[in-house]
Amino acid sequence: MIATSSGTAEVVNVARLVSRRLPFIAGAALAALVAAALLPTAALARQAIVAGLTLSAMALATRLIVAVADRRLRALDQTLVMVTGQDAAPCFSSDGQGNILYRNAAAEARFGRDAAALVEALEDHFASPASVLYRLQSRAAQSGAAREDVVTRRGHSRISVHRISENRFFWRLEEFVDRPGQARGAEAMGLPMLVANKAGVVLFTNEAMRRLLGGRPKRLDRVFTNPTLRSGEVVDVPGATGPVRAMLAEIAGAGERREIYLLPIGEAEAPDVILEDFENVPVALLRFNQDGRLLIANRAARALLSLDPDAVSDFHDIYEGLGRPVQDWLSDVVKERIPGGSEVLCPRGGAPDQYHQVTLRRVVDLGRPGVLAVVQDATAMKRLEAQFAQSQKMQAVGQLVGGIAHDFNNLLTAISGHCDLLLLRHSREDPDYADLVQVQQNAHRAAGVVGQLLAYSRKQTLKPQYLDLNDVLSDMTHLMNRLVGEKVQLRLTHAPDLGPIRADKRQLEQVVMNLVVNARDAMPEGGLIRIDTEALHLQDELRRDNAVVPPGDYALIRVSDSGTGIAPEVMDSIFEPFFTTKRAGEGTGLGLSTVYGIVKQSGGFIFVDSTPGTGTVFHLHFPIREEPFQSPGPQVAPPPRKTVLRPGEGVVLLVEDEAPVRAFASRALRMRGFTVLEAENAEQALRTLEDPSLNVDVFVTDVVMPGLDGPSWVKKALEQRPNVRVVFVSGYAEESLSEEQGRIPNSVFLAKPFSLTDLATTVQGQLH
Repeated sequence: MIATSSGTAEVVNVARLVSRRLPFIAGAALAALVAAALLPTAALARQAIVAGLTLSAMALATRLIVAVADRRLRALDQTLVMVTGQDAAPCFSSDGQGNILYRNAAAEARFGRDAAALVEALEDHFASPASVLYRLQSRAAQSGAAREDVVTRRGHSRISVHRISENRFFWRLEEFVDRPGQARGAEAMGLPMLVANKAGVVLFTNEAMRRLLGGRPKRLDRVFTNPTLRSGEVVDVPGATGPVRAMLAEIAGAGERREIYLLPIGEAEAPDVILEDFENVPVALLRFNQDGRLLIANRAARALLSLDPDAVSDFHDIYEGLGRPVQDWLSDVVKERIPGGSEVLCPRGGAPDQYHQVTLRRVVDLGRPGVLAVVQDATAMKRLEAQFAQSQKMQAVGQLVGGIAHDFNNLLTAISGHCDLLLLRHSREDPDYADLVQVQQNAHRAAGVVGQLLAYSRKQTLKPQYLDLNDVLSDMTHLMNRLVGEKVQLRLTHAPDLGPIRADKRQLEQVVMNLVVNARDAMPEGGLIRIDTEALHLQDELRRDNAVVPPGDYALIRVSDSGTGIAPEVMDSIFEPFFTTKRAGEGTGLGLSTVYGIVKQSGGFIFVDSTPGTGTVFHLHFPIREEPFQSPGPQVAPPPRKTVLRPGEGVVLLVEDEAPVRAFASRALRMRGFTVLEAENAEQALRTLEDPSLNVDVFVTDVVMPGLDGPSWVKKALEQRPNVRVVFVSGYAEESLSEEQGRIPNSVFLAKPFSLTDLATTVQGQLH
């Protein structure tokens, strides 16, 4: 074979383009020489002669290059004739556009002489010749040669191509035709077969396949409903006379082609006898066909789902979905759109709160694709999930209301504080005095609601002490009798030798009062409220309502009524803030949420049992403390200390990020004679203290602020000023600060909202 380099080929191509302009170049050369004889100066004549000679030389060189190239091509053609002229295989040469330049005798005999392009000559030889020839020529242009086997009507052919020059290719076709007496190739094969490319386009179907399908399909999806085909599986194809069941076999062909064969089979029935090991497996197993019809179910599955062995059921008759039709899920598994997996489903006909975890896997039995379902009872798991979700919701709501209460305390501090400032400038005879008193009273009521929210979020400031429950309840008897009215009877039963508990007495009284009021409201026609105490010893931990009560000794308060009870569907929500079953205007929905928060913050536990129409029982568990309890006895309370407000003497550094609160506190302290330095955050306060000549007597700082919080910046400041006293203010509970505050000497806590007098008294107490 003769080949030229790419540089030589470019020179030849340029020469051929220039040769087409040779008459013009020769004329230009002659004109230049004639002009040389006519020009008046010798210099111009010399330039004209040089131009004429240059053009003449270029024309001569072009003629020589083209002549040499033509000679090489003629030599190449002679070589092809000598080498392939008597070849028994059809041979062609073509240019880069596929035009036939040469064909040998075998090619003329096999494909004729009429076709001008190679694709025209081979269009009836095999399917999609244009794509095959383009693919082979592209590969040969890069690597020099390429080869591919294709299926033909007479058997198959091997097409090889070589690049013989920059723009010429040599083609050779070796045909393998089946001999007489043997199979007559794919076209005459009795087994239905087809050839498709990787895109799913059908390139060839034999006579048996066309007869089976009633024609030649264009794409695989016209024949097979499942895009994923597996050898050895039974498939249904749309035959000319109806659906045909056949065993499928697929082999990889040349050029990423797929050769698919079908073996039609009869309609076989599923075995009637369940395999012994399948029947006795202690796991619920079900087999479904690809349409979702139940084929077999073992003993465990029939017992779990209460299935009749002779009943004909579908997957959607057994289970209902939790978001989408279960039949779609099964279909996706059969067609391998998804790999299977597990879902929690509700069995039809079962209990409303019954759940099953169903795991589907695609299986093939005797060539038939289907689905195997493994079933487990997930009722307990779903119940635990619901309890965990409820616990998470209660925690999230607690954090939310705690944050809201903190912000509201800041607002209420500013409102009530500025109201105090206005009241100082108005006498009782002033017409605006009564309005200001109303604002102040409603601000205090709002502070009470915020306190209930803080109680629920367990961020309320408590003052725990050792208490005897029997004494506390006895002291409340008269007040509770007045609350319940004449229609309702109240009965208290005390357990002897009940140990002491540690709690805030005022908050514990509020817990009992809220429960008694709720019990009264649940009995509009009257009834009996019982309050019982009991000493309870838990040998083992008690698990109930997603709570774990550790072993130990507990004081139990049981508040029961004979009222309307609580509906089961709202039982999980009764402790949530603002949830109430009462009509509008009859309750805020904060009673039980306050009870819940106080009990939890006191280290106790609360549970509820209720039956609609029968009554409700609340169980309150408070741990009995091991410390010795001293009976109060007849003690004389110390006389209340009378606070004397004196003009302030000293410098106060006030650090508060809320501008309204800072403005009120600053004015209130200045009115008492203090010198006040203000800072809106901890960083500004530390910069103020960098002046060594500045003397500060008291730090009044908020606890929660952006950047450094109150305790953090105070620790840094006390390193250089150890004698300064500290007043921490916050809308949260003191308990959230107690650990940090305990490490800071000479510090006290003032809860928001505070009044003008509270602030002045606290600061003066730190100075004196």
